[in-house]
Amino acid sequence: MLTTLQRSQNTREYERGSQQKKHGLSTWMIARRLLLYLLLIAGAIIMLSPFAYMLGLSFTPNSYTLPSPADFMPAHPTLANYVSAWTDNNFGQAFFNSVIVACGATFLTVLLASTLAFAFARYRFPGRHILFYGMLATMTVPGMVLIIPQFVLASRLGLTNNRLGLILVYGAGLAFGVYLLRGFFEEIPQELFDAAAIDGCGIFRTFWSIALPLARPALAAVTIFSFAANWEEFTWAITSTNDASLYTLPVAIQQYYSAHGTDWGIVFAASVLAILPEILIFLIFQRQFVSGIRAGGLKG
Repeated sequence: MLTTLQRSQNTREYERGSQQKKHGLSTWMIARRLLLYLLLIAGAIIMLSPFAYMLGLSFTPNSYTLPSPADFMPAHPTLANYVSAWTDNNFGQAFFNSVIVACGATFLTVLLASTLAFAFARYRFPGRHILFYGMLATMTVPGMVLIIPQFVLASRLGLTNNRLGLILVYGAGLAFGVYLLRGFFEEIPQELFDAAAIDGCGIFRTFWSIALPLARPALAAVTIFSFAANWEEFTWAITSTNDASLYTLPVAIQQYYSAHGTDWGIVFAASVLAILPEILIFLIFQRQFVSGIRAGGLKG
């Protein structure tokens, strides 16, 4: 009888200790999650503050001085800045040029990066690693160092002061895309390619029908990064073009600055219009973007 009572008492004490331990653990987990959320909210506020400041000032009329961050919301908002931004300095033409150049260069980058990455990942040939790591090494070279040789080469090939020259130069920046896609292609099971070869598929049919559909998350990530880089590029655009009808958006926005006074409302309105296509591209590919970065980065 005493043994039974002692066992039941020990059981209750053990259960009480387990509940206290679980309660302490759950409290720690809640505190840790709360701290994580607070850090994420703080990071989001820090990241979104410049955009909120830009958006608020874009509705401010005659803003030739920059107000303090606490006073960025205008008392009398207006859309006049957006009208002036779109109609002044051939902004509409620059927007069209940026769409043509960014889309063309992005298509070229994705096409070349995917084919090169597939070759590096699935085929063995002499010098494969040297070529791959040599291509990655180009990412360490600052773009400003290449401006003069690029301009000399483009001048001799007749690629200055035209959209084709911008597309070709932008499209050549494919090292990161090759790195990301190579890691993804390497993880595709070899059995799929063997089955395709048995069914009579050649190299290009295998690449187009098997490799590319499976690599859609990585392709989405490469597309977003490439489009953003091409859309925002300024240095080569202003160096290789001197015709106002060929200016892209970064160059057109730079024209709003004046030594005698800059209307920041118009500048920020033009900047808001300029980032809308980038937001649209991200919203289209956002589902596959994160999985593509995770897969290509870890597998690479």
